[in-house]
Amino acid sequence: MVISGQVLRDAIISGANAIENDRHEIDKLNIFPVPDGDTGINMSMTMSSARAELYKMPGESTASEVADKAASMMLRGARGNSGVILSLLFRGFSKGLKNVSEASGKNLAEALTLGVDAAYKAVMKPTEGTILTVARVAAEKARAAAAVNDEAKYIWGIICTAAEEALQTTPDLLPVLKRAGVVDAGGQGLCCIFRGMQAVINGGDIIKTAKSAEGADQDDDAFKSIVAEFDEVINFTYCTEFIVEKANDSDPAELRAYLETIGDCVVVVDDDEIIKVHVHTDTPGNAITCALTFGPLITTKIENMREQHKNAGKGAPAPAAAMTRVDPVEGELGFVAVAAGEGLCALFNDLGCQNVVTGGQTMNPSTDDILKAVQATPASTVFVLPNNKNIIMAAEQCVPLADRNVVVLPTRTIPQGIAAMLAYDPDADNEINSIDMFRAAEKVATGQITYAARDSEFDSKRIKEGDVLALNNGKLVFLDKNPVKAVVKLTRQMATKDTSFVTLIYGEGISDEQAEEARKGLESKLGKDVEIMLVNGGQPVYYFIVSIE
Repeated sequence: MVISGQVLRDAIISGANAIENDRHEIDKLNIFPVPDGDTGINMSMTMSSARAELYKMPGESTASEVADKAASMMLRGARGNSGVILSLLFRGFSKGLKNVSEASGKNLAEALTLGVDAAYKAVMKPTEGTILTVARVAAEKARAAAAVNDEAKYIWGIICTAAEEALQTTPDLLPVLKRAGVVDAGGQGLCCIFRGMQAVINGGDIIKTAKSAEGADQDDDAFKSIVAEFDEVINFTYCTEFIVEKANDSDPAELRAYLETIGDCVVVVDDDEIIKVHVHTDTPGNAITCALTFGPLITTKIENMREQHKNAGKGAPAPAAAMTRVDPVEGELGFVAVAAGEGLCALFNDLGCQNVVTGGQTMNPSTDDILKAVQATPASTVFVLPNNKNIIMAAEQCVPLADRNVVVLPTRTIPQGIAAMLAYDPDADNEINSIDMFRAAEKVATGQITYAARDSEFDSKRIKEGDVLALNNGKLVFLDKNPVKAVVKLTRQMATKDTSFVTLIYGEGISDEQAEEARKGLESKLGKDVEIMLVNGGQPVYYFIVSIE
């Protein structure tokens, strides 16, 4: 048995419906080390981005055409790290089923393997015990089985079973999952999608969605979560970017493997004609020399990220709602930021961001949302500030899709994004600005006051739903009952003798009077030498976001 294009189309639709039905249960799994319950929603929305277009495809479409359409739509619709990884898995199907009318079991196994390879390469430090492990084990078992039985239905059954068995091992690979008594949320979501697809591959009907008023209420609950820990800081001097015109059949994976030995933050994206590369390294010449073995260079850009320069400047704001494509202006630099809350969006506009994408923690914008903002920015180079760890990967997918140069500044919090924009100098060139903006973001400490979405336990602390949580650079440090008292205590703990400036950004649920109470409390604790500024950000999820400089 082989899988026709129509069966593959219906299977992917069924998988999208399956995870839509289970997304809230998957969200509940992702609660450690701190609550971050949006994996199910992100994976569901990524799958759903392809569903509508697949429904439009004619029944005579080939498996190759279906896989191409699904991969293209998921790439643009990817939300959050889990959604980006999922889109890369399906991109593997697009490559593995290229020019295939009907997919055999061997085709499926090879396609999943290509997707796994792409997903592992996209993650700087792949962690076992996650969706990556589940997909990898499924691909390995499928390849072994395909050598014996090439029937597509049989191989897909192997994929589903192997994925679920691998899912059960995730707590043994990640101790934090074992302590929580849960399996990996992303892995669970992938198993759900695979089983949804299997319903059609086995000859059944497309799984139906089960939307209800109760489900809508649960969507609101999913927004009540908090951030995970930060990534590491920049370790290498030169941000090196270039595009290579393919001149031979050499595997771009070899280029990526070499770049990872001389730097970090490696991104290698290729198609039939070019290879686009981003790497942080101390030896950009070595990176370029290696790249030249793959073909001639089309463009090259090298930025010294450690060089010091001047500060601060503002650009002309533009309304965030206008997201229609505009032609790039030669030599111009533009900015796109991600933020939630009317006050924060207005602040980033005032700081010079021409477009602000609405989103943040638990409300991750898709790659296409960010891409539209980039395309609506009248500049030949656009800096993107994700302002959230879980949005950086989605933003990076815009680099090969945009018709202009895109530089993703990996800001992981709102204060980092603000600091980066304040470090922009309109009189400096793009290279110097990227250096200074990176460095400014790194110097900012971020505190956050939010609330527990559900009962849980962390680091011997019993957490009850509604408890006030205090986070120091993404790490839970204490619990409280009062957000005003909590922000004063947290800021006092984070401040040092060198602290000169504190910004309190207050959000939904905090009145002007409460914000002023917090400011006065900090003034009495920190003294007159520390300037304290209040900003009404209007952000959801966080009572307070604190920037400490």
